[in-house]
Amino acid sequence: MELKMIRSLMNIDFHGQYRATRCPDELFTSEGTKIIRCIDKMIQQYKRSVTPEEVSAYFMSHTPVMTPAQEHSYSSLFHKIKSENVMGNDVAADVVSRLFQRHIGKEIINLGVMYSNGEEATLEPLRELLTRYNEDLSPDLNLDWLDMSLEAAIEYIGDQHKWAFNLPTLSKVVPGVDAGQLIEIGARPNTGKTSFHASMVAGPNGFARQGAECVVLVNEEKQERVRTRYITAAVGMSDTEFVRKKEQALALYEEVRDNIKMYDSIGQDMAWVERVAKTYRPDILVLDMGDKFATMKSNLRQDEILKKNVIHAREIGKKYDCAVFYMSQLSAEAEGKTILNQSMMEGSKTGKAAEADLMLLIAANPQLDGSDAQDPQRHINIVKNKLTGWHGRLHCNLNNQTGRYEV
Repeated sequence: MELKMIRSLMNIDFHGQYRATRCPDELFTSEGTKIIRCIDKMIQQYKRSVTPEEVSAYFMSHTPVMTPAQEHSYSSLFHKIKSENVMGNDVAADVVSRLFQRHIGKEIINLGVMYSNGEEATLEPLRELLTRYNEDLSPDLNLDWLDMSLEAAIEYIGDQHKWAFNLPTLSKVVPGVDAGQLIEIGARPNTGKTSFHASMVAGPNGFARQGAECVVLVNEEKQERVRTRYITAAVGMSDTEFVRKKEQALALYEEVRDNIKMYDSIGQDMAWVERVAKTYRPDILVLDMGDKFATMKSNLRQDEILKKNVIHAREIGKKYDCAVFYMSQLSAEAEGKTILNQSMMEGSKTGKAAEADLMLLIAANPQLDGSDAQDPQRHINIVKNKLTGWHGRLHCNLNNQTGRYEV
């Protein structure tokens, strides 16, 4: 960074803007300071920008007393400076800030040594140091402002539902999802949460068939069982049937297999999930179960921990351009009910819901006393919808053989 600054200070405009106010000698090494003082003299004398070759010649001729080792050291330094380009103002602001931080860091270390040795009794020197350099500890902003054009808005609206839901009743009111959106799916145990995301991802016209790269992180059921759900949803056969009809199933499954990655994530946290998103850059990221990625070793209450976990999941979606499906249990309050609401989310009545762009709560019909038969009907309660604004209940069936959600 120092060499870039020295090279840039040879430009008269850059020198005038930064040297006096933001490039004091203290920021540079002793060798760098000597060269910069030489540049100061030349620009003052010649009233123009100077080249590395000119500065090198001027410096060597005006510094007569040098040992051979010093001459070799400075010659090598000037050779490196010649390869540097003049920085733009935005880069220069960042470099100046970093040089200041390095310089202040050294001063703080020196003060720390003094405190440790008992040579300094008060924190006043530290306060003075931070006050003196406050402006330069906060670099100038270089914001990438949003494109406010009509064309950009039209393009955004067109991409808002990039990955379409393959359930007709759902797609009528929420056409689909896009990068940066957080979709929370809640249900009681054994209602069909895993089957829901398997059906949406691998089923007919699902996300994977649309070309989306899908990453599924499972930490509740064994990943092999979830894989079976995905295959049955993809091929439209039960597990025993696709074993018998292997060749037919293979042909159907080939259409989606390469677009789905699955990993057993038991014991991992949301920081690990972020590393996965950063490395593999999925279009669709499924967290089953989302809450189990929360770090519970904390002094915070459970609802605060889960809210923090959901906020992190949302940030992952925005940062790495993926739609995040966050699977969650519903509390016992939802048992036996088909009309559900946000407060039924387990462990967090409001915190998790606050972060969702879309919240779908799935209910099954209450099982009749003495009956072992599973009612296939499912009720999808759309209790939060920032995507289209529609709220209400949808009805569909869960095919227990294929795991597909169907109308």
